[in-house]
Amino acid sequence: MAEATMMENSPSLSAWPSPVVPLGGRVTLRCHSHARFVFLKIIKTVRSHISEFHKGPFKKSFMIKRVTTAHAGIYRCSGAHTRIHPVWSAVSDPLEIVVTGVFTKPSISAHPSSLVHPGSSVTLHCLSELDFDKFILHKKGITQHFQLPAKIIHAGLPYTQANFSIDTMTPTDAGTYTCYGSLSHYPCEWSAPSDPLDIVITGQYQKPSLSTQMGPMVGSGENVTLSCSSKTPFDKYHLSREGEARDHWLSGWQSHNGTFQVHVPLGTANPFHGGTYRCYGSFKGSPYEWSSPSDLLNLSVTGEDPIPAAYPGTYCPPQGQYHKPDILIGLSGVIISIGIFLSVLIGYWCSIKNRKSKTGEDNIT
Repeated sequence: MAEATMMENSPSLSAWPSPVVPLGGRVTLRCHSHARFVFLKIIKTVRSHISEFHKGPFKKSFMIKRVTTAHAGIYRCSGAHTRIHPVWSAVSDPLEIVVTGVFTKPSISAHPSSLVHPGSSVTLHCLSELDFDKFILHKKGITQHFQLPAKIIHAGLPYTQANFSIDTMTPTDAGTYTCYGSLSHYPCEWSAPSDPLDIVITGQYQKPSLSTQMGPMVGSGENVTLSCSSKTPFDKYHLSREGEARDHWLSGWQSHNGTFQVHVPLGTANPFHGGTYRCYGSFKGSPYEWSSPSDLLNLSVTGEDPIPAAYPGTYCPPQGQYHKPDILIGLSGVIISIGIFLSVLIGYWCSIKNRKSKTGEDNIT
């Protein structure tokens, strides 16, 4: 006998903590309804194939303890007031359960920079060596995902890429972004997430100043400390170096005559410390909203290169690199050792021969 369906008291279906679940993780499906259902049915759809995922006494929560790719798909739930000859309610709205970590993660980058002025534009590039059909962009803290078809590009090797553009940067656009890749044949199976990328809006507060006690030109081997100061008591100060993706930040500050400052020790100066630096300030409550950048500080390091050391006072030559004196000393040691060994061996052999000869003479006598 076919089961009847009534088009009222439609329940709703949700997933906790998220419908996007890493491979091997767990998720709880929750079927909500104001009606007093006693029987529950959860329906799963995968590429137009419909099946009953679960059927039994009504429970508001149904846990999947270890998610696999077999759990990826679109789910709906329905309830009934009786178990015998049940009349099912209308099904809930669809809930897509996505399993991540099925493929290797793509990469994400921001152009021209992850530090964006208000009103400016920025493009997020999702890139992979895998032949994905689409890329999905996710911002931390929101449930909405942005999807774009992948484009094949060639740069010596085949790559797929999608470009997500923020045309006019506002504080609501700032945050942490990741991207995923997927294939059209398996729309609910995504790659592992890319490494997170922080998009920061700058220019929200007055700029700090950046300086060094020794001036912008320092000698090789001298200790270098940069100081970022402002009239505003920022919770964090961020030191950014041109050409580096990540910034160095310090929390806390010292107050001096109404000026707040933080010191960033760079250590013993060497040519690698040379470059262009800026600093910014921010508050805990809005970590993606920074001040205007300080004026540029061009740091130059003069003098000879210091001897690189793995530990203070210890020099380790690069692997595979040897000096001629070291080789000669090593060969000399080997030759001397062989000579000593041969001398001892010959002496031992001669002593045995003499002993045998003497024994033979005694026996003749």
